[in-house]
Amino acid sequence: MAAGGYADEWDWFYRSQRYWRARREPKPSNVTRRFLADSWGNRSARLFHGLNQRLPRKRFPRQVSTFHDLFVLTGDYSTPEFRERFAAQAREAAAASDLIIAVSKFTASQVEDLLHVPASRIRVIHHGIVPRPLPDLPREKMILCIGAIQRRKNQAALVRAFRAMPSDWRLVLAGSQGYEAAETLREIGNSDQIQVTGYIPDAELATLYARASIFAFPSLDEGFGMPILEAMAAGIPVLTSDRSSMPEVVRGAAGDAALLVDPTNDEQIEAKLKELVTNETLRQSLIEKGRARARNFTWEKAVEQTAAVYRELLA
Repeated sequence: MAAGGYADEWDWFYRSQRYWRARREPKPSNVTRRFLADSWGNRSARLFHGLNQRLPRKRFPRQVSTFHDLFVLTGDYSTPEFRERFAAQAREAAAASDLIIAVSKFTASQVEDLLHVPASRIRVIHHGIVPRPLPDLPREKMILCIGAIQRRKNQAALVRAFRAMPSDWRLVLAGSQGYEAAETLREIGNSDQIQVTGYIPDAELATLYARASIFAFPSLDEGFGMPILEAMAAGIPVLTSDRSSMPEVVRGAAGDAALLVDPTNDEQIEAKLKELVTNETLRQSLIEKGRARARNFTWEKAVEQTAAVYRELLA
């Protein structure tokens, strides 16, 4: 078997750097690593798994690709050049894949509708999460949002809603600047209640998760929504959007494990955020539901389901 695939612009230098970093990482005894190029390299593998919407030009006997999202095709969230390149790669991967793994039912529906792939060739496998060990820190009057600052993540609307919160609360936007970040930065202005951290290394995220009292994620479009589950596992009540994959992630047997809002409605975001800020009983209820919901998403389950896809193709 083989695995690979890249979503963004890449070249030989970056691929070789990734390869040599991977060589230093531990691996199971039954796994080997080889440098793989589109046009040459080992072809003894019976199956290739593209970990995103890209497959090699030279076909393997069996091929599966994972689709994380298709928001590039449905909204103005990237440059026209990237949109054109992504669309071409997605169409080619969809056509060349014997089976497609979608990380949510929502993404599966997009693959079916936008790329005209029959449902019989799509398997839904949710991501898993590994709960982070959190430092023993007191919760602060902090609303946290993690993700690149960009139009799709909708932090500008969150900033507008935050203006109505009590003056002793802070908003922390943790992430690098992405597409159309300027809109959010203009909304922030010179506010001393809002902190923009820039890129946060993964090892430092645990400190933010430990300190925050509310996690706000009013994204316009997500293929899955990993930060939502990470926040739930960290014991933070969550406010998120009522569209794309987010309801799928937060809805469990005990009901919604987060407050859901229309991300295009500033007044609704403000009202629900204020409800979380002022209602400690609600926060505690969502903490309990969120932790329970997050436990349903494990990498062990994802690995078992992915292995079943491999077996299905190699039978």
